[in-house]
Amino acid sequence: MSVPTLMAMVVGSMVGAGVFSLPARFAGETGVWGALISWVIAGVGMLMLAFVFQQLAVRKPELDAGVYAYAKAGFGEYLGFFSAFGYWASACVGNVTYWILIFSTIGKIWPAMGEGDTLLAFVLSSVCVWAFYLVIRRGVKEATAINRIVTVAKLVPILVFIVLALVYLKPKVFVDNLGGGPEVGPLFDQVRGTMLATVFVFLGVEGASVYSRHAKRREDVGRATVLGFLSVLAIFASVTIVSYGILPLDQIAELRQPSMAGVLETAVGPWGEAFVSVGLIVSVLGAYLAWTLMSSEVLFVAAKDDDMPRFLKRTNAADVPGAALLMTTLLIQLVLLITLFSDDAFDFALDLTSALSLIPFLLAAGYAVKIALTRDGYAERPAGRKGELVIAVLATIYTIFLLFAAGMKFVLISFVVYAPATVLFVMARREQGRKLFSPVELGIFALSVIGAVAGIVAVATGAIDF
Repeated sequence: MSVPTLMAMVVGSMVGAGVFSLPARFAGETGVWGALISWVIAGVGMLMLAFVFQQLAVRKPELDAGVYAYAKAGFGEYLGFFSAFGYWASACVGNVTYWILIFSTIGKIWPAMGEGDTLLAFVLSSVCVWAFYLVIRRGVKEATAINRIVTVAKLVPILVFIVLALVYLKPKVFVDNLGGGPEVGPLFDQVRGTMLATVFVFLGVEGASVYSRHAKRREDVGRATVLGFLSVLAIFASVTIVSYGILPLDQIAELRQPSMAGVLETAVGPWGEAFVSVGLIVSVLGAYLAWTLMSSEVLFVAAKDDDMPRFLKRTNAADVPGAALLMTTLLIQLVLLITLFSDDAFDFALDLTSALSLIPFLLAAGYAVKIALTRDGYAERPAGRKGELVIAVLATIYTIFLLFAAGMKFVLISFVVYAPATVLFVMARREQGRKLFSPVELGIFALSVIGAVAGIVAVATGAIDF
């Protein structure tokens, strides 16, 4: 893959359902000032993570599949397994939000779809999930070529939205929305409330590093990551801020998702909603393709490294990891089924996607700190080590802050997902005739089980709801 193709993977991964839900997600938490602070924090923090992936691609060129490989190299096989599984599960849950949003959009003209969580929406979503499975089985090269075309196509309606919102911006409405009003609470709480939304829209910043084994040159991975990130940051921040000039804060917060369509409808009329809705469907289908590719790749590489069961490293004639792709599709199908019983399927799935991704990101940032401190990978090119250490430390601090912002609710739910996954780790160890756990690994497993039990109890008692 060339730099433009790798960059398209990054942009295609990040520009999906999230950007179309930003106006209502932000308006429900904060005003203009809080939104600006949130994007500055998220922009700097995620840029540090983007730089971390760039640094690791250069300093550790032998490591493939990015997030998973870095966690394993830095902190051992079991935490590496957790990183691979968490990243994969996050991608699968995120893909479910895409189908919910697509059929919620269609539900505006076809009420039987509801907000993407009705039985009919579930059936049609399931058909689409398996149709994509058949397309992706044809080959990675064909799928990434489609993604490159879709990436360009889906940016057009978003850029048009930004321009039209600026043209129709009402200065008085914008000024009234600056502070957000007393109902949204203190500024710190406003910013904290938006953090998971920013994580969700930036998921995919590591897209190029996941496909590092397909890159023409290792340096291209880092270049594509940073260029793709900066482009998307500008788009996301613009979509959020210009929306505050169209409607009062409380009205934006109450808009049906995709809220970007409602904002443009207010500005230019019904055709604006239709225009954004079509763009959303194209955008989300492209993001679904990119995320399904990446999640399958992570399982495949983990299996090749003997950290997942052997059946996951099978490939077909088109060099597609068929077993990993099938397992990915099955989990997406399962989560789709669960959304039928959820009161707020879209928001919960969105936040869970973000929470599941935080541990893999934290481990990758921690690994960058570790190699900079130990000078591992700096023998041939020692220059820049101190600067890279500062970047890695900032990325680590940012990721820890995100865990705090997520709150205990999503940390516990993450454990409910992580702990049972250890079955796959045990299967892999047994296939190799190895001891199941080292003392440290057993301790980590015990902590994950305790967290999972606490999460299940919290759900059963109603302390955590869906």
